[in-house]
Amino acid sequence: MITLRVVVDQMVAPVPGGVGRYTEELTRALIATAPAGCEVEGIVSSSPPDQYEKIEAALPGLVSLAKTTLARRELSVAWSLGVTASAGSGMIHAPSLLAPLRRHDRMSDGTQVAVTIHDVLAWTHPESLTPATVAWTKAMAKRARKYADAIVVPSHAVATQLGEIMDFGDRVRVIGGAVGRGLVVPPESRAASRAAALELPAEYIAATGSLDPRKGITALITALGRPGAPDLPLVVIGPDSWGELNIASVADEAGLEPGRVRAMSGLSDEDLAVVIARAAVFVYPSLEEGFALSIIEAFHLGTPVVHSDAPALVEAAGDAGLVVARADADGYADGLAAALSRVLTDTELEQRLRIFGSDRAKAFSWRDSAERVWQLHADL
Repeated sequence: MITLRVVVDQMVAPVPGGVGRYTEELTRALIATAPAGCEVEGIVSSSPPDQYEKIEAALPGLVSLAKTTLARRELSVAWSLGVTASAGSGMIHAPSLLAPLRRHDRMSDGTQVAVTIHDVLAWTHPESLTPATVAWTKAMAKRARKYADAIVVPSHAVATQLGEIMDFGDRVRVIGGAVGRGLVVPPESRAASRAAALELPAEYIAATGSLDPRKGITALITALGRPGAPDLPLVVIGPDSWGELNIASVADEAGLEPGRVRAMSGLSDEDLAVVIARAAVFVYPSLEEGFALSIIEAFHLGTPVVHSDAPALVEAAGDAGLVVARADADGYADGLAAALSRVLTDTELEQRLRIFGSDRAKAFSWRDSAERVWQLHADL
């Protein structure tokens, strides 16, 4: 029996985040698509028993869970220093850079290690991350350059950017993500009930992001204060503040009345689906991303999308979204205002975006991603 060992530790991180969700969805799909004679094992740091149970409940079909002797923080440091004996050998797939990277010989013992680099923010936008995260990411990327057998990235945009930063030769593979299985709009009666409980307006604009300058939410809020901009409330799926900035103060500076913009965080998959699906238009104004999952989610839910011309977003959206060129702060805000007005006043354009988006969403599936991972390891 051939065993693919997946590092699932991010699932039990204090804040699993997008990588935690990616890890869960991909591993579940790897289990479902395992070729004959193959199985999937998880690798996790030393954790409380309830965390092991959480992983096993989320990943039925996992043949076993290999537990390291080190807790998460210590494991992260140890692996960054090359102390990797506790991870064992074999065919290892890491859904992030947290991986037991060391010198090994694929031909003699069958050990192979593939890691995943989701974006290059540590190099291009270090201010969006903590200094510790930036340092750790760069250190692990250097280890990956020396010891990884393959580097998985979510888009050709990241592959190009990474190639300008570090030479990985021909080891880079593009394997994207997909919409989570839980992102489903409930029946209308339930959806209406949840919309009421969330106090959603009858008509509104939705966006995902934070006030981190890279995310472009400040430009979007500024856009709504422009003359001729749509007079609709904005629901921001994300935190209310970033550093010393908060949504209310940014909206006030843009000349918007109190309550016009509100943030919503910690949404369940069901509520997230309701918020996006009921929006008149979804905006993803981010200036830099590794992958455009939020756009794919909006496409999946049939909502027209406006997004920036960041390479990864354009790559994922194809021709299914309305693109706004990134420019200086004022120019970008003007572009967002104009794009929103077009979508909300041009019925033909709105319907075309809904149809194209729904069709585009079908190009992304976890099953396809998992099959590509299995093929990658088979090729190695």
